[in-house]
Amino acid sequence: MPPNAWQQNYDPFGNVWLSTIVAAVPLLLLFYLLAVRRTAAHIAATAAAMMCALLAVLVFHMPVMMAAGAVASGWVYGIIRVGWVVLAAVFVYELTVESGHFEIIKHSIGGVTPDRRLQVLLIAFAFGAVLEGSGGGGAPVAIAGSMMVGLGFDPFAAGMLCLIANTAPVAFGGLGNPVRTLTAVTGIPAATLSAMMGRILPITALILPFWLIRSMCKWSKVRDVWPGLLCAGVAFASIQFYWSNYQDYALVDIVAGMLTLLVLTVFFKIWKPATIFRYECEAGPVPPPREYSTREVFHSWSPFLLLSLFVIVWGVPVVTKTLDKVTLSMPVPGLDQLDYRMPPVMLKPRAESAVFDFAWLSTVGTGTFFAGLISGPLLGLSFRRTWDVFFKTCYKMRYPMLAIMSMLALGFTTRYSGMDAVMALAMSNTGPAFPFFGTLIGWLGVALTGTDAGSNALFGSLQVITANKLGLDPVLMAAANSAGGVMGKMIAAQSVVVATAAVGLQGKEGDLFRKILPHSIALASLVGLIVFLYAKFGSAWIPH
Repeated sequence: MPPNAWQQNYDPFGNVWLSTIVAAVPLLLLFYLLAVRRTAAHIAATAAAMMCALLAVLVFHMPVMMAAGAVASGWVYGIIRVGWVVLAAVFVYELTVESGHFEIIKHSIGGVTPDRRLQVLLIAFAFGAVLEGSGGGGAPVAIAGSMMVGLGFDPFAAGMLCLIANTAPVAFGGLGNPVRTLTAVTGIPAATLSAMMGRILPITALILPFWLIRSMCKWSKVRDVWPGLLCAGVAFASIQFYWSNYQDYALVDIVAGMLTLLVLTVFFKIWKPATIFRYECEAGPVPPPREYSTREVFHSWSPFLLLSLFVIVWGVPVVTKTLDKVTLSMPVPGLDQLDYRMPPVMLKPRAESAVFDFAWLSTVGTGTFFAGLISGPLLGLSFRRTWDVFFKTCYKMRYPMLAIMSMLALGFTTRYSGMDAVMALAMSNTGPAFPFFGTLIGWLGVALTGTDAGSNALFGSLQVITANKLGLDPVLMAAANSAGGVMGKMIAAQSVVVATAAVGLQGKEGDLFRKILPHSIALASLVGLIVFLYAKFGSAWIPH
């Protein structure tokens, strides 16, 4: 090791439970400020990040220079990789509103079905999966949420529904980046991990449409549309299973989302619910959708079609690598290759890389931004007016952007200080119940980092090491980290901020977090139960 290297300490008090409680303090503070005090997200996140950095230095003895580097790298990642995506997505939506074309989009979806329950399946569930598979990074929630609000959905409900829907596709998001990351840290072939994840997540995908609609209305209203919910669940789950097991892992979400969208469109033309569900604020007869020509509909949808095309192209590995060559990156001084993860989190000490990644050009947000620049004139706005809309969007998003930067600073400091590993190791001491609690480690990882790939990078190796010690199948537990992680996506602090920003409810992050938390815990527990049953009774179904 270099003379100025630092080894992470996972038990600074000599008592695993006391160390775990202290490691959890920044998260508990964040949850308290958001959910109990209803503090504005940018203030709550900044306070939690400061607390995390303080504990990292004073309790876990992280060098001050390293803690400062972790905070700074979190800021850079947050503004470029997450915040920029959200800003660009909201920009595209604002262009359709400014030009008046969103009214045609609303009526075109109403032409498929005027029922709010079924519109959720089309936009949040199916179209959201396409966006997640193409790039992820907050785009599914930002784009689908803004579309649903424009259609007339209650903003709070739209944010909640988009967060819940953006779960089952996450493990294969970004053209399979979580699978790729998990292979890198575990050494298990990507095809094997993809197949195992494709035998866990389709079960939740079957349930998810019912869960979504039950979260927005009573059971009696759910029963009214059970054929549509079953159609959505079966279509997505079967394609997700087939593609992940017998094709590849990169296109799982894109193929499953697009085919599900097609199947639902055809099905809703044939089958109609007995009653049309609308929100109470929409009382009165359902207005008949206005008739528009195919050309008018295509023209109005062109920004989102362009957006989808750019996101898919930006996600192609050869394009990403090419664009990365012309972007600036530099090691974080005093942190890169000097921060060591130690056993038992790793088999042997491993230096953590830390890079200021100014990859503005290769991030999916830039593709979305270019789609917006083209869309403005395409929709009849002058180039100057298009830029005016962009700058107004920037001003509108100033506080959400600050919140996202602070959330990522918190996550990066937690990672580089080893505080995340402290909490994960506590769960790994659960013995025979580890298949269940190991799944929750993945959930915790995504809740902390905001990405399934990030959770896999942090805890994938820990899952394999612990599985081998306990006589469990390492393939199952590595896949469980990713499959359980998807349910933590909805409560990741930056996800909540993205949702409130997209639907125009800045300042309501605490209310949304409190509403979404029970769904996250329940669905994560469901995945944990599925993994536990695989470990006990389903070893023959684990691929090798």
